Amino acid sequence: MIVSIPKEILEGEKRVAIIPETVAKLKKLGYTVYIQKDAGQIAGFLDNQYIEAGAEVIEDVNRLYKEADILIKVNIPMKHPSTGKNELEMMKEGSFYIGFFFPLINKELVQLAAKSKVNVISMDSIPRITKAQRMDVLSSQTNLAGYRAVILAANYSKKVFPLMMTAAGTISPAKVVIIGAGVAGLQAIATAKRLGAVVEVSDVRPAVKEQVQSLGAKYIEPPDVIEEEGGYAKEASEEFLRKQQEILKKHIASADVVITTAQVPGKRAPILVPEDMVKAMQPGSVIVDMAAGTGGNCELTEPDKIVEKYGVKIIGFTNLVSDLAFDASQLYSRNIQALLEYLNKEGKLEINLEDEIVKGSLITYNGEVIHEKTKEILNS
Repeated sequence: MIVSIPKEILEGEKRVAIIPETVAKLKKLGYTVYIQKDAGQIAGFLDNQYIEAGAEVIEDVNRLYKEADILIKVNIPMKHPSTGKNELEMMKEGSFYIGFFFPLINKELVQLAAKSKVNVISMDSIPRITKAQRMDVLSSQTNLAGYRAVILAANYSKKVFPLMMTAAGTISPAKVVIIGAGVAGLQAIATAKRLGAVVEVSDVRPAVKEQVQSLGAKYIEPPDVIEEEGGYAKEASEEFLRKQQEILKKHIASADVVITTAQVPGKRAPILVPEDMVKAMQPGSVIVDMAAGTGGNCELTEPDKIVEKYGVKIIGFTNLVSDLAFDASQLYSRNIQALLEYLNKEGKLEINLEDEIVKGSLITYNGEVIHEKTKEILNS
């Protein structure tokens, strides 16, 4: 089978789906690997490294897509600038697309995949179970994004993070409030603490309290308990959000930096920092809204922009991890490698529809939408 890796076409994207190290592993599994010319250059991986690992560098974009049995990407399929067609339409019937897809919020893309008879394995839908940990791209990428969010906040903050005792007097440490203690939030806590900040953390799941405290942060108790589903918090009621905002208000008002990470799969991100809360913050404070891509946790966030409101800088970059393209590509590539090793049988993908990893991540197959949650969304 031919595995093709195209150059990412999303503006500002620096990652590549497969690195040379993984090419060598895929060759041993029996795959032929094509990579588009300069696909990994921005991330720090050159064509000659891919060639040495056994890949063939392809300049003809149409050939790259049309001959692929498996097309591997980072970002969701989109309109290709060289053909004017969606990338799914450039692929042959019966081939596999593997990459981010977000089927619960991309109905039209799901329908196009089914119509084009392209089999979609959505990496963001890999179930969070023990045997799938090595394939968990959401964890590998958001972990890096959590680190990047803190570094970005420190760069734009008017305060230094650590306590400093100088001959001219003592500088108190920055206060950082982190909303959400998932993978991104936990890495943000660890990074902010390493930089010397005082960290407070809000999360609606009391089960994370011990993890938060083990990293040296203070846990802000939620107004009630929210159930979890698949490792994520379920959508909260309006009454719950109102109570949570009241609790957060005093903590955020005294914060130098606020980092928000709260998201619910397939839903708009909850508003946890409304305009009046921003207005109450200290001038010179910084908000990094990691949920900007799904609407934002801050009411004033603008996607992919830095805006200043009431003296507060609000950063709404939707692809923080792209700035760490070398490491992010390494981790993503290894996640993909783990999946292909799991599904591989003599150089081909073996699709067992009863397998829990396949069942959780295979969205379309043989021209039909077979993913249960996606079917529910399409039929609602």
